[in-house]
Amino acid sequence: MAAGLRVHEGGTGEPLLVLLHGLGATGDVWGGWRPLLARRWPGRWVAPDLPGHGGSPPLAAYTFDGLAAAVAGVVQPGSRIVVLGHSLGGVVGLALASGRFAVPVHAVIGLGIKVVWTDDDLGRAQALAHRPPGWFASRDEAAARYLRVSGLAGLLPADATAVDAGLREQGGRWRLAMDPGAFAVGAPDMTQLAARSQARVTLVRGERDPMNTDEQLARLGPPTVTLPGLGHNAHVESPELSIALFDAYR
Repeated sequence: MAAGLRVHEGGTGEPLLVLLHGLGATGDVWGGWRPLLARRWPGRWVAPDLPGHGGSPPLAAYTFDGLAAAVAGVVQPGSRIVVLGHSLGGVVGLALASGRFAVPVHAVIGLGIKVVWTDDDLGRAQALAHRPPGWFASRDEAAARYLRVSGLAGLLPADATAVDAGLREQGGRWRLAMDPGAFAVGAPDMTQLAARSQARVTLVRGERDPMNTDEQLARLGPPTVTLPGLGHNAHVESPELSIALFDAYR
C-alpha cells in the first residue's frame, strides 16, 4: 500500500513509468509486462489499483481529477514521469498531466480510450453505478463476471492471480472487489484534456477495438498509433507490441 492505494512496483531510478489500468480491472493486469519491463525499461515503475478497484479503498464520489489526485500520491516528487493508461486509466493519465497536481508528467500514452459517448452509454453506466454489488455462490461465477466487466474474458484464465485481485470473499460468498460507484465517473472531455495536457500525448488503439475509431482519435489532435490485429485490451493481448510505445521515452 502507498498513499492509501495498493501498488505493484519494480525497478529503480528514472524515468518513472506509471501504469494505469482500465475500469473494472486492477494493477495486476500488467503482470505480463514484468519480464519485459526488467529488460526494456531503465527506471522504476508503479502499477496502482485505482480507487474503488482491487485492494484500493473507494472514493465518496468519482471524478477524473479525484482519481488523478490519488495516483499523484504514489508518485515521488521530482521524478520524470511517463504514463501509460488503458481506457479509464488513460483519461486519468491526461488529468494527471494537467498541471493541477504538481506532478512532472513528461508523456502520456492513452490506450483504448472511449472518446465518444451516447446518452445510452451514460445511462447504462449510471444504472450500474447505483446497483448494489452482486454476490455469487462460487468463485468461478464471480470470476466469470469479473472477466466480463473488465473486458478480460478470453484473455486471462479464470484461475489467474490477476483475477483473484479483482474478487472478494465473505462468508463463503463472492463479489467483485470493484466499487460499482466507479461507473458514475462519466464521459471525459477529451478535447479539453488533450489541449490542456502539459505532457506529450499519444493516443493509441487496437485495430479491432470497438470502443473507438482511428477517425475519432485523429480529430482530437495528438499523434495517434494503431496496433495491428489487437483489440481493446491490447496491453494484455500483446505486451511485446504495446511496450514498444515507450521506445521514444526510455
